Amino acid sequence: MILILITCRFYFLKYKHIFPKLLNSNELFLFLFLSVYFETYGCQMNVNDTEIAWSILQKKGYERTAQLSEADVVLLVTCSIREKAEQTIWNRLKQLTAMKNKRMKTPSPMKIGVLGCMAERLKTELLEREKLVDVLAGPDAYRDLPRLLAVAEGGQQASNVLLSLEETYADVMPVQLAPQGHSAFVSIMRGCDNMCSYCIVPFTRGRERSRPIGSILEEVRILSDQGVKEVTLLGQNVNSYRDTSEEQFCSSDPTRLSRGFQTVYKPKQGGLRFSDLLERASRVNPHMRIRFTSPHPKDFPDEVLELIAERENICKQIHLPAQSGSSQVLKAMRRGYTREAYLDLVRNIKEMIPGVSLSSDFISGFCGETEDDHQQTLSLIRQVGYNVGFLFAYSMRKKTQAFHRLQDDVPAEVKRRRLEECISVFRQEALRVNAALIGSSQLVLVEGESKRSAEELCGRTDGNMRVVFPKEEPAGGSSEAIAAGDYVRVKILSASSQSLRGRALGLSSLRGSADQEPV
Repeated sequence: MILILITCRFYFLKYKHIFPKLLNSNELFLFLFLSVYFETYGCQMNVNDTEIAWSILQKKGYERTAQLSEADVVLLVTCSIREKAEQTIWNRLKQLTAMKNKRMKTPSPMKIGVLGCMAERLKTELLEREKLVDVLAGPDAYRDLPRLLAVAEGGQQASNVLLSLEETYADVMPVQLAPQGHSAFVSIMRGCDNMCSYCIVPFTRGRERSRPIGSILEEVRILSDQGVKEVTLLGQNVNSYRDTSEEQFCSSDPTRLSRGFQTVYKPKQGGLRFSDLLERASRVNPHMRIRFTSPHPKDFPDEVLELIAERENICKQIHLPAQSGSSQVLKAMRRGYTREAYLDLVRNIKEMIPGVSLSSDFISGFCGETEDDHQQTLSLIRQVGYNVGFLFAYSMRKKTQAFHRLQDDVPAEVKRRRLEECISVFRQEALRVNAALIGSSQLVLVEGESKRSAEELCGRTDGNMRVVFPKEEPAGGSSEAIAAGDYVRVKILSASSQSLRGRALGLSSLRGSADQEPV
């Protein structure tokens, strides 16, 4: 069958000038233009975008292949957050173009598409630079992919990178790329209004807009019915969620922020807030874990923290991006808070959610950062005690306020040295935090076999720490085999800065987890 389709496609392309009317038929292209291969780079939002794009193409008749050599279309879902991320894509495009050139005269020529943030930011360069790309689709243009691919099949470059004030893909059910997986991402909002001076996201993904709460809850229900045990709510500023899609949701009440925090934009009014969504999502299935990322520290009013503390299935883990420990640098970054306000929030979180796990983001070498500023960041890391971190050297991006108004004046070698010091301190503190769990009993959602050994399983705690334990029968003597998707009680025996090790005590559940004592 595949051979017949390839042959039909070869003769169609050879004699397509005879069929001008058929050339405009999407149905004919779908018959001849079958397989798509995805490569995803960057954040979890890009993983979800890949699932959305694939859902749209699948409904139009495309098939997905895991083999690059079999692909009619190769789509790269890209990231622009740092220069290194973009350079990775440029290098990959050169490799793919070499493959494309080799297949140019075969019955199955290949098309290359760039999706996401890099498509929007570098549209001109991508279309003109060595003619590397056939299709460009920005984050708000995935619905247009079938048309763009049809145009590309006709021999022209095709592009749609328009940003939208409304697109949330609320009616598109993403196709999970790992259908047997037990964890899934659910996008609840897109874009960002924060305008941090270093960040390209508002310019590549547009203004903030939230998906209607009904469509989110329906997706969570569907995932629950499919056996998914953990859902992560996604957004560029996930906890600024505000649904104003229905008149009854609107009011004159301003949105509440964390104490001591402010925004660069005017206070927003009305709408269902993140606490409303989190409360309703947690009720869909009490046996399903709920996580969320990535939040902004400004959007943690007490009602959100109270809800996290109250509900057993809302994970007691909060990502709290600090970016810097210096109030001076935070002001230049336009983060809307001081070091003192951030530490007050940390204290409030730890008081309201005992045992909470905290993770963070930090940027080393931002514009104007002094050695004293850097030392303040190191002291903040020591003072808070995170168990997971994402640390990077500053990379200036065009279009941002920093590009227009600040100077990238910290030498590259100084950035690297400061980053290495931040990572070293971060690992020391993470080891201390994780070591405190030795001897405790942790509820782990099993993900599958450990990557390093087929004799071991791995999973995640409520605090999102990776736990590895042997496949041997649980210590309690249960004869039931442990499988991916199970909740298991694991006694922690050792810790590193990045993971925990232990032994299984037995199968468990979320509903009974609160009554379990360390053993």
